Amino acid sequence: MAIVSVENLKMSYGKGRVQALKGVSFDVGEGEIFGLIGPDGAGKTSLFRVLTTLLLADSGTAVVDGMDVVKDYKKIRQHIGYMPGRFSLYQDLTVEENLSFFATVFNTTIEENYHLVEDIYRQIEPFKKRKAGKLSGGMKQKLALSCALIHAPHVLFLDEPTTGVDPVSRKEFWEMLQKLKKNFKLSIVVSTPYMDEAVQCDRIAFIQEGQLLTIDTPENIIRAYTRTLWAVRSDKMHRLLTDLRGITGVNTAFAFGENHHATVDSSVLTIESLREQLVVIGHHNIVIEAVKPTTEDCFMNLQK
Repeated sequence: MAIVSVENLKMSYGKGRVQALKGVSFDVGEGEIFGLIGPDGAGKTSLFRVLTTLLLADSGTAVVDGMDVVKDYKKIRQHIGYMPGRFSLYQDLTVEENLSFFATVFNTTIEENYHLVEDIYRQIEPFKKRKAGKLSGGMKQKLALSCALIHAPHVLFLDEPTTGVDPVSRKEFWEMLQKLKKNFKLSIVVSTPYMDEAVQCDRIAFIQEGQLLTIDTPENIIRAYTRTLWAVRSDKMHRLLTDLRGITGVNTAFAFGENHHATVDSSVLTIESLREQLVVIGHHNIVIEAVKPTTEDCFMNLQK
């Protein structure tokens, strides 16, 4: 059963000059971690603001926990937790004061729903008298998540929650989400620009320029990738990317960590023939190897 259902949602800014959402449709199942994966400007935040009743779409429908986001917006706000991309808690209040404030807003107490935030709050409790503005990025993240959970929401919306935090905090945050799903059957909709986080979700939707490119499990999306993919590097990495794009048989090439990933037509190119062409145009210390695709490769493969 879908706890979030979106049908043909469209939204624009500036009297229609900028289309943020172009007919977006998807469902989120109960107890599912559903990820919206895409770069900045893809439409993730606009979509989250519509689903959390902060903005009105131009057309289409959205239902959250059985309620329409337009007709039932007041009721929906009691049933959802929302963590926006930018830290939005009260910087001059302490950790404890922020949590108490949000509990009061929803007519509850910290004690009543402490079981939901216990594992998270325990990590920031030593700093409970510190003002929120003085916390580290990872601690701010944990406090914001605690405040979003304190009223026991049915659906949790997290807009780029790991942006700007260190890798250890990112890992800890996803571990917290997995525990919330497992222990409390919480439905979670999360957006991220980090492709490597896609594997943490039960299902993902790639979004680009206000349109969904595909929706499936990370495993199925990777399994559907059929191109020949090579990792390539040389002593002239910046020039290598341009040179690869000019070689017959190379379909696409983009930077990927310490390598460049290239999709190739294997009927035209072999690893050895590509190496020979790169040597001719001045590259040395060339390494070319076949690699398995990642979710980032799959996303790039879906670009127009």
